[in-house]
Amino acid sequence: MSNHHVKTMRVVAMAALIVGSVLTAQVAPAQQAGIKRTDLQRHDLGVPGREAIQVRVDLDPGVAFGNHTHPGEEIIYVLAGVLEYQVEGKPPMTLKAGDVLFIPAGTIHSAKNVGSDTASSPPISSKKESRSSPW
Repeated sequence: MSNHHVKTMRVVAMAALIVGSVLTAQVAPAQQAGIKRTDLQRHDLGVPGREAIQVRVDLDPGVAFGNHTHPGEEIIYVLAGVLEYQVEGKPPMTLKAGDVLFIPAGTIHSAKNVGSDTASSPPISSKKESRSSPW
């Protein structure tokens, strides 16, 4: 193997590492300050091509989780604190520990901790394509 070929391979390998590092940083951004997300479980459902995802989200007082959507339905149960939800097409609603909320697939919504303590909720979301789906 020539010295030129070895140098070329090193340059190509270094470029691949740099590109991979940049792409990883863009795909996995850090969590927003004041929001802690903990993945709890992820399972294929009994309906072909559907998956359920459950996380725990903890919001510090005054922190908001901005407008977003999910490809599947979301079921909210508030464990602690007071959350104000804004759901597209509905007036703002305040949920406290023990309250529930159903958000249809694709509906724009946001949440804000309007209480003085950390608010916690383990929403369950579904999505149309499961991990085992070949599509």
